[in-house]
Amino acid sequence: MRTVLIALVMGGVATSAALAKPRTFVVGVEELDYFPSYAVRDGEYVGAARDILDAFAQAHGYTLTFRPLPIKRLYAELLSGGIDLKFPDNPQWAGDVKQGQPVRYSQPVIAYVDGVMVLPDRFGGGADAVRTLGTVSGFTPFAWLDRIRSGQLVVKENPRIDLLLRQVMMGRMDGAYASVAVAYHTLEGELKAPGALVFDPALPHSRDFYRLSSLNHPEMVAQFDEWMAANRELIEGIKLRHGAEKGVN
Repeated sequence: MRTVLIALVMGGVATSAALAKPRTFVVGVEELDYFPSYAVRDGEYVGAARDILDAFAQAHGYTLTFRPLPIKRLYAELLSGGIDLKFPDNPQWAGDVKQGQPVRYSQPVIAYVDGVMVLPDRFGGGADAVRTLGTVSGFTPFAWLDRIRSGQLVVKENPRIDLLLRQVMMGRMDGAYASVAVAYHTLEGELKAPGALVFDPALPHSRDFYRLSSLNHPEMVAQFDEWMAANRELIEGIKLRHGAEKGVN
């Protein structure tokens, strides 16, 4: 009887420990303003991505702590276990850093187009007319890599999307390579200059998706996929409300 009681007690302890397993996870996010998709403002992570991740966490009783970091630092933290999850991520990004690592990616969360914003009078000028291209610091203009490597194109970085767009508006660069949705939102909002720049779809651009990723918690990514599949209307409503996919279609 004593042995049975001890076994029951120990079993109860194990069960309690399992139930008490931490349900707080650290999400590494990019330390920049890329609203409406995502942004860090006054120390808070905001935007469509935040609303989607919060809805998922609430549905499963998780607490998510968002840790803004520079883009390159995020990958180091992901691979070292410093963060549990990363958003946004994509299998095409930082392939050399993540090579050989079993990073798990979610299904598509937010669609995006990364393209070149130009002055209206430069619209349709062709790729040869673009000699200087601006990007947000840490971003890689994949669609232009051949021209960059051949020396046909000079890339200039800026840590802020609003300043990047302003440089193009002032004629200091031929175009800005960025998320089209973010660029239009910034022009209409912070810069109060709608129409000052336009997306030229004839220039090299990329169409893909922002995804959630994890190295140490693939089960959470799988759970997130299941939740997204069951809550498509909720997610589409969040993206529509924020305008997170404006210009994608």
